[in-house]
Amino acid sequence: MRELLIKQKQIAFFILAGALSAAAEIGSFKVFSVFLPQIFPGEYNFYGIHFPLSNIFSTGVGIFTNYFLSIWFVFQRGKHSKKREFAYFMGISVLSTFVSLACFQIFFRIFYLEHIDAGIFVFSREILSKVSAILLVSVLNYTVKKNIIFNG
Repeated sequence: MRELLIKQKQIAFFILAGALSAAAEIGSFKVFSVFLPQIFPGEYNFYGIHFPLSNIFSTGVGIFTNYFLSIWFVFQRGKHSKKREFAYFMGISVLSTFVSLACFQIFFRIFYLEHIDAGIFVFSREILSKVSAILLVSVLNYTVKKNIIFNG
């Protein structure tokens, strides 16, 4: 196991950075999804889009967390300048935000119609949808960031 971990260090660090970023994103989503509907009543269902601001703001938290963890622990600098690298990272992340938002809506409307009671903890439809969207989009993010931004 240790040799596999050393051999796949970048993937292991990407997973760890992703898990920390996802925790920041999910935690902030929970906070936003509880408090924003009190300020903006349409947040729960804005023309058929559920929790749009909560998704966008929490994804922003996750993106910034992931950027700093990625440059510090996962990827080495590529051939791009820091400014260009940051711009590419943010551009890809903005596109990923829209993909994540779309995935969230699909999971929320089609797959998770009820909460899941795990005995000592209940997973709401919102959290299940958010976690599923993060997992799906993270595969795309790793591939694009590794091959385009940080040059493999």
